[in-house]
Amino acid sequence: MRTSARNHFVGKVTAVKAGAVNDEITLRTQDGLELAAIITHASAASLGLEAGVEAFALVKSSSVIVMVDADPSKVSARNCVAGTVTSVEKGAVNAEVVIEAAGGAQIVSIVTNDSVDRLGLVVGARASAIFKASSVIVGVN
Repeated sequence: MRTSARNHFVGKVTAVKAGAVNDEITLRTQDGLELAAIITHASAASLGLEAGVEAFALVKSSSVIVMVDADPSKVSARNCVAGTVTSVEKGAVNAEVVIEAAGGAQIVSIVTNDSVDRLGLVVGARASAIFKASSVIVGVN
């Protein structure tokens, strides 16, 4: 599948916490990341999501916040992935920052050039990619 989303993770559903309107889906990626997604109960049912089902998650790079010295217990976003900056490509206003997690998963974020400079985002720097569970799109093939 080809999409415009820069972040595409393949894995298996490990848990579904059903709600009246929304369900919380936990997906373990092939790289070992545990991602949380909040989708409608109707969508989870129509996709047949349950533990063990192969699925994928999409996250737009513009939905990913980059933070240095992040403490996941002090961030309301469910997905906080620590890693190392492997690429910074500046444009006229914004930059594309790639963070690689311990298991090899790469997460792409678009941030302003000012944020790159202010946060000291250079190749080799430690940083975290943060995104809300409601920003994750879940799909099945």
